[in-house]
Amino acid sequence: MGHSPAEVTAVVPARNAEQLLPRCLEALRASGVAEIILVDGLSTDRTVELARAAGARVLSDEGRGLPWARTLGVQSSTTRWVLLCDADVVFGPTGVADLLTELVEGNYDALQAGLESVAGPGYWGQALAHHHRTGRSRNWFGLVATLVDRDLMLGMGFDDSFKSGEDIELRWRMRESGLRTAVSDRVMVEHRFAADDFDFALDQFLMDGTGLGRMIRKHGWRGARLALLPAAAAVRGSALSLWLRYYVAFCWYNYAGLARGVSRREG
Repeated sequence: MGHSPAEVTAVVPARNAEQLLPRCLEALRASGVAEIILVDGLSTDRTVELARAAGARVLSDEGRGLPWARTLGVQSSTTRWVLLCDADVVFGPTGVADLLTELVEGNYDALQAGLESVAGPGYWGQALAHHHRTGRSRNWFGLVATLVDRDLMLGMGFDDSFKSGEDIELRWRMRESGLRTAVSDRVMVEHRFAADDFDFALDQFLMDGTGLGRMIRKHGWRGARLALLPAAAAVRGSALSLWLRYYVAFCWYNYAGLARGVSRREG
């Protein structure tokens, strides 16, 4: 028996995403999903207005952060599957249907679409996009555009103490539980960046590093190897590209964030 996107609810967490949101929601609506639930993070722009205009059901995470926003969206869904979709993602016309087919036929418990990162003309945005397209992390399962069984996701849950890096934490727990997860090499989605300047890149570096630090603090020696990731990525990226300034900043600020994540709870 075949499966349809009508058995999928799209959960979109968003905060001040008015520039990215229209194309994301338009693509989801065109894909035929049963419902779009936007979980708003106390936006001060037109995020909520645009979501309602696109026919999405709008909930608020009341400022509790991304893990809780995703949990709230999944809890509020009623279909067998949920699609965790960030506002910076745009699915193709048959992307959701194709991802669902691959998940069912491959007997996966959760499946993320492959990401084709694009950016504006600025140096930092172009470097971020290049890093995302060529780095090893492109093959790491995450939550950017991910289809998963609703009941399974509710059973696994998110560690609400993570304000960043919750995808790594969930990936570890799913792997330890023997669940099958993967990144699709058949279904690709457009992955955009909200800006292409240094401030945006800096925020990404610090958040990523803080997530790694939080993992190390939670898992102790088992998580200690994660401390090698920024340096390894910087060395590899510098060797394979001309984005040396980017990778120096990436490495430095990832470790600044890592130190923050290890030393204290994220605000």
